[in-house]
Parts: sequence; structure tokens; C-alpha cells
Amino acid sequence: MRIVQLANFYSPTSGGLRTVVDTLGRGYVAAGYERVLVVPGMRRERLRTDAGLVITLPGVPVSGGYRMLPRPAAVCGELAALGDDLVLEVSDKTTLLAVGDWARDRGVPTVLLSHERLDRWIEARVPRLWRAGAGRVMAPAVRRWNRGLVNRFDALVVTSRYAEGEFAGLPVRALHRIPLGVDLDTFRPQRTGHRRGPARLVYAGRLSPEKNPRAVVGAVRELVAAGVAVRLDVYGDGPEHTALRKLARGLPVDFHGHVSDRAALARALSGSDVAFAPSVAETFGLSILEAMACGTPVLTSVTGGAPELLAPGAGVAVAATPAGLAGGVAEVLSWPVPWRRAAARERAEQFPWSRTVDAMLELHTATRV
Repeated sequence: MRIVQLANFYSPTSGGLRTVVDTLGRGYVAAGYERVLVVPGMRRERLRTDAGLVITLPGVPVSGGYRMLPRPAAVCGELAALGDDLVLEVSDKTTLLAVGDWARDRGVPTVLLSHERLDRWIEARVPRLWRAGAGRVMAPAVRRWNRGLVNRFDALVVTSRYAEGEFAGLPVRALHRIPLGVDLDTFRPQRTGHRRGPARLVYAGRLSPEKNPRAVVGAVRELVAAGVAVRLDVYGDGPEHTALRKLARGLPVDFHGHVSDRAALARALSGSDVAFAPSVAETFGLSILEAMACGTPVLTSVTGGAPELLAPGAGVAVAATPAGLAGGVAEVLSWPVPWRRAAARERAEQFPWSRTVDAMLELHTATRV
């Protein structure tokens, strides 16, 4: 069986999607399967790696440094050249949907891996426009789009109950809820020694509207005004970077940019007291698991799939506003340090990547029957 993974928005800084695709791919290879990855880039390339064949096709630049594959026919041509015994794993809800039609005509099994809720993602990107009435038009349009995409694939994978809700009542052939995982070896508690000074807060993620990083800076402002000694470290980049720097002027906030070194990020998370994950539309939250695996409790929004990852002591779900997040910081800091750090790690240990890989392989095998 040759597992072909296809994804748009795959880049060196694409965060969660790239982590998922690459980790699953390495798991497939380790289990003895052949893996092929098809992604957009600047030019056509074929590269043999220890994690399988990587095919890069010319992509159209979009916002945030990402690219999309504009011509499904070119993708299908590459798939046809790969031969028989293929299983397709598609991580996209835009231009790659046509691959499902190509595969169905040829009897090639397909799985769509849903990484986000389109309705909530759009609402989070343009909240004012959505509340002003655009939601009444866009919500039904998203519903029709989802109805069309589920008909194109043999199976649909979601990562949480919240993500599953997007497809309620639609004619999904086979819906599977498979949680993602975390690298428990890289992300682990580390000795930080006795540290005095302000509480260390951390945000690690894309600096984009749907991730809600402005509320994090706002929370720091609230805490400082209340006389709470804190310092925030921000790891990540994105379209909100410049605006956030302006918003954080005069506050104890340090911006470190995108960190590609996962071990370095793990050390930063481990040395923090509280991690922020305030997106109101997160379907899962890899950054949440990574922080908890380092022994750092997490503040999440009460909405989205993130609260499903929490457990007593591992974090708390609050209103994703400056005041709500500031109150959450105060609550977490009031907990005994050994208890909250142990609880966070224990919860993360329930999500090894091996379990996710095994579940996906079982699904891929079943779709061939």
C-alpha cells in the first residue's frame, strides 16, 4: 500500500498542519508502508527522503507566505504516474477536493483529514463582518460546500467532538474521530531550577486573527494594571506581528519570531508557568498538547475543541478576552506548582502520536476493502 498525502498551505512556517502531515508520514514509513507527499512550492521538484518521496508542484502564493495548488489536473497527472495500490490522504478543503472525483473514477480509496471548521474559521477571521450580517449568507454557503466535499471521499477524519459538529446531519459515508498526538520525547518537563521574579507566560502559535493573540497582549495589560508581576514570551509570526508589537509597547512582552527548532521551543515552554491558546475556533490544538507535555498548564477559550484536551490541573477554559485570560492566569498561578505541572504532563501522555498513526493506518487499510 502506497499512502499519498496531499496538502495545500504546507510551508516551513505552517505550524500545525505541517506537523500533522509530517508526523503521520514518518509513522507510515516506520510501519513499513511507502509514503508520497504532494505539496505546493515555487517549482516542480521530486525529492527522495528518508520519509518517502516528496513531490512539489508550482503553487500560487496566498497570504501568510503560503501557496496553493491551482490546477487539480496537474496533481491528478502526478497521481496517475504513481501506479496502482494507492490510498489518498487529503489535508485540504479547497483546490484539492477535485482529487476525490479523480480517485473515485479509478477506484482509489480516499480519506479527507479535516484540520479546521470552515464556519468558525471564517467567523474568527472576520468577526465584525460576520456579526454585521454576513454570517447569515456565509453560514449556509459553508454548509453547501461541506455537503459537496463529504460526497467526494470514502472517509472523513475529524480530531474532536467540536470538529465533528461541522458535519452533523450531512451524508458523510464514514466519519471517524481520531485525536492528534504530541512528541512526548521532545516536549517534556525539563529542569529549570528555582526561579524568582515575574510569572513567565508564553504564547506559541501563528500571529493571525483566528488565533486571537491580541487578547493575550490585552491580558498582560490587565495583569500589569492589577499589580501582578508577569512577563510574556511570544513565539511565532504572522500577519498580526506588527500590530501586536504596537499593542505591546510599554508592556513586559518579548517577541521571538518563528522558532523552527522544536527542542528550543520545548525548553521555552518548559520554563514557563502558563501557556496561552486563546483561539475561539480551534478544532484541536497541537500547541496545547506541546505545552502540557512540558509540564506547563494551558489557558484555552471556552469555545472550540481545545477544552476537550484539558483535565483538572492541566489548565482551564475561560472567556477568550483580556479580562477572562487575566483571570485564568491568576487562577492557574494559585495552584501548587508540583501539582499543576504533574497534571499537565499526565494529561499530555494520553495523546502519543503512535496511537494516531495506528488509527490512521487502520482506517487506510479498511478503505481498501
